[in-house]
Amino acid sequence: MPKKRQEDPPKGSPAWMSTFSDLMNLLLCFFVLLFSMSTVDTEKLQAVVASLQSSISILPSGGASIGEGEMISAGVRQLEFLDSYYNEMANSKSEDGDNNGGSKNVSEEYEKQELAESEKMAEEIQKEIDNSQLSGKVDVDFNAEYVKLNLNGSILFASGKSDLVKKAVPIVDKIGHILEKYNKNIIEVEGHTDNVPIHSAKYESNEVLSVYRALSVTNRLRKNEKLDPKYIKFAGRGDYVPVADNSTAEGRAQNRRVEIKIYNSYNSDVKED
Repeated sequence: MPKKRQEDPPKGSPAWMSTFSDLMNLLLCFFVLLFSMSTVDTEKLQAVVASLQSSISILPSGGASIGEGEMISAGVRQLEFLDSYYNEMANSKSEDGDNNGGSKNVSEEYEKQELAESEKMAEEIQKEIDNSQLSGKVDVDFNAEYVKLNLNGSILFASGKSDLVKKAVPIVDKIGHILEKYNKNIIEVEGHTDNVPIHSAKYESNEVLSVYRALSVTNRLRKNEKLDPKYIKFAGRGDYVPVADNSTAEGRAQNRRVEIKIYNSYNSDVKED
C-alpha cells in the first residue's frame, strides 16, 4: 500500500501571531488616542523636575533639565557622579564631626574658666579666713560652680537645736564680712545632719532640723547690711548628703554641718530689678 504523502506546512506566520499583532495595534491606537486627548503643561512639569533636582538629584545644576533626550539619559548619566556624591557625603559627615568637636572644645574651655574663677575666689577667701583667725573652724573647697565653706555643726549649735550658740555668732559675722566682696554672687546656705533619728516636738525629722539650722545661719548673714538678702538662699538636706560614714561617731560628727556655697559669676544668674 503506498504511503500517504505528507502535506507541506502552511506558508506564512502562524495564525496566533496575526491575532497578537492586531491586539498590539489596537493597544497602540488606544494610547495614542489617550495622549492626543491629554494636555501637558510644560512649564509646570519643568518646575516639578527642577524642584526634584534641587532636592534629591546628585547631578550638577541643570543636568536634569527638560530637553530632548535629557530625561531619558539623566538616570544613566548620574552614574558617573556617584563617586563625587559619596565623597561629598563623607566630607559632610567629617565636618559635622568637627563641629561636634568644636562644641566640645568650647564647653571644656568654658568649664576651665569657671574652675579658674572658683579657684581664685577660694584662694582669696582662704586668705581672709586665715587673717580672721577662723582656720580650723572653716574648711574651704571649690569646684567649677562654687566655693564651699564647711562649718562643723558642733561649733554652731547645741545637740538637737537650731539656734546659734553664743560663740558661733562672731564666727558667722566674720564669714559675712568676708562675703561682702561677693555680694552680687548667689550664696546658698545648706544644713546637714547625721542619720540618727531626732525625737523632738519642734523638729519632726532631721530634714526639718537641717532647714531651721540653715535658716539660723542665713538670718545672721542677712544682718550684714552690705550683703543683699535677695542673693542669699537656704536649704535643708537632712541626712541625705553625708560626707562620712554614719556608722561611727566621728563620721556622724562630720555629717552634722552647715555648708555655705558662694557661686561664681558664671553660675550666679540673678535678674536685677
